[in-house]
Amino acid sequence: MKTSTDRILTTHVGSLVRPQEIVAAMQAKADGHPLPDADFAPALKNAVGTIVKRQADIGIDVPSDGECSKINFAGYVSDRLSGFEMRETPAGESPINNFGRDHEAFADFYAEYDAAPVSGGRMRVVCASPIEQVGQALIQRDIDNLRAATVNAEVQEAFIPSVAPATVEGQRTNDFYATEEEYLFAIADAMRVEYKAIVDAGFLLQIDDPRIVATYDLMNPAPSIVDYRKFAEMRVEAINHAIGDIPADRIRYHLCWGSWHGPHSTDLPLKDIVDIVLKIKAGALSFEAANARHEHEWKVWEDTKLPAGMVLIPGVVGHAANTVEHPELVAQRLTNFARLVGRENVIAGTDCGFSQGSLNPRVHVSIMWAKLGALVEGAQIASKQLWS
Repeated sequence: MKTSTDRILTTHVGSLVRPQEIVAAMQAKADGHPLPDADFAPALKNAVGTIVKRQADIGIDVPSDGECSKINFAGYVSDRLSGFEMRETPAGESPINNFGRDHEAFADFYAEYDAAPVSGGRMRVVCASPIEQVGQALIQRDIDNLRAATVNAEVQEAFIPSVAPATVEGQRTNDFYATEEEYLFAIADAMRVEYKAIVDAGFLLQIDDPRIVATYDLMNPAPSIVDYRKFAEMRVEAINHAIGDIPADRIRYHLCWGSWHGPHSTDLPLKDIVDIVLKIKAGALSFEAANARHEHEWKVWEDTKLPAGMVLIPGVVGHAANTVEHPELVAQRLTNFARLVGRENVIAGTDCGFSQGSLNPRVHVSIMWAKLGALVEGAQIASKQLWS
């Protein structure tokens, strides 16, 4: 993993607003009319090549494939893991467990925000048989497309995001495994195949895991911090189980409090879980640090020692507002972290992805590229200050 040896490097969380031809293909798939592979495969390869080149031209040091091949950052595993099926949700239950205490506190706001129909209607995904990895060909397609794109754009290092076991667990109901732990670790075993393939191909693996902190809001009534830490510890054990012997310096771990544009009034404070998160065998920690709910938490690192060999990828531009951050503010955020953990241990990143799903961009594509431009310019300013 490249680190900031002589300047602050730049990256982001992975998902980007997709080109229109990819959005159209994903909409067709969601409507039950997927494009033939002979039509989709060349469009996908072209989209990845274009989006990687654009990142390189802007100055992003460690780009991704934009998750162009994925319907969303977590739901894509429906094409890669066996053992799941769609079932009608029982009366009185929600198809998805995404409505927590923040929704309850701001019910009037969310009544408008959630007005759009839930994708899939009353259907939900249920584990009904043993979970196994069956998406090796799709994994290889992502690897091949990114490799071709990085060669063309002369990119030295790139990453591929992959969902964490706990996030898969949290979005799918278990109706097969005897215990919660057995279910979670079965997912971890299956995801290990994808994790290893990405690293073996020479790319960085980023494990995306909003549920490690976002589940706190979904528990109603609120759990004690002690009880929630126990919940998180088992999910960290599952990640480390899935990682196995993959070298830590080939892995980035991303946590966030959920990408929706809501109040986030019941988010778990970083200080209450940071020591557990740092037990993950990853070489980099990516997290939200730019939005109004979490920007103050850079001070957590005044009292938290960074493990040897780990770097921070704080989000210094956000995905939750259309305002394009001023590069001086980006630089200020970066220098705050650099003073606490060392300039060589900081890489400039984003709070979250700009389009966690193909069909739900969080900002307009033009604003996304402007934000990434501000990220690069701010890192350049911070580098001049830190290496002067």
